[in-house]
Amino acid sequence: MSIEVKPLAPARVPDAEKVFSSGAATAGCYCMWFIIPVTQYHAGGRPENRQRFLQLVTDSPTPIGLLAYEGGEPIGWCATGPRSRYVRAVRVPSFKGRDPSEDDDVWLVPCFYVHSRMRRKGVSRALLEGAVELAGTHGASAIEGFPFEAGAKLTRESMVGVESVFASCGFEVVRRPSGARVVMRRQLGR
Repeated sequence: MSIEVKPLAPARVPDAEKVFSSGAATAGCYCMWFIIPVTQYHAGGRPENRQRFLQLVTDSPTPIGLLAYEGGEPIGWCATGPRSRYVRAVRVPSFKGRDPSEDDDVWLVPCFYVHSRMRRKGVSRALLEGAVELAGTHGASAIEGFPFEAGAKLTRESMVGVESVFASCGFEVVRRPSGARVVMRRQLGR
């Protein structure tokens, strides 16, 4: 299986929408969960989340994520960008103690979505490797994630990834804020 990873650009929005509509977990999210307040997220539902997503794709100086393809078909998604984009994510207990002065220079990978038929085939790892490369290309000093700890029981929030995938891409644990989550970081050359 050959997985190709591409940054989201306006021309690839239909592919992102195809991925987002392929499962109940992403139907309506449009990857806004870690970006906007929860009341806004629920109040506008799918139409407003979609509109916000499209606006970010158009207005953001850096891509807001990556798509994974297999045989030309979109099969997965990974959100990434400067920590400052993910206002809601950096307010979770996992990021208590972070240095806010780094929020523009340190990138975050807050979520993944892989089509159910393609899970456990290296798609998340390929997306994470692509996120590392994209962050480096855009001058990030480091990139982080807050996946589930090895051995933790996965919940519906498993979109944040798992420790083993991050470790396989050179990320190291910097904090263990709970019995289920770890904050992992990979320093990037400048």
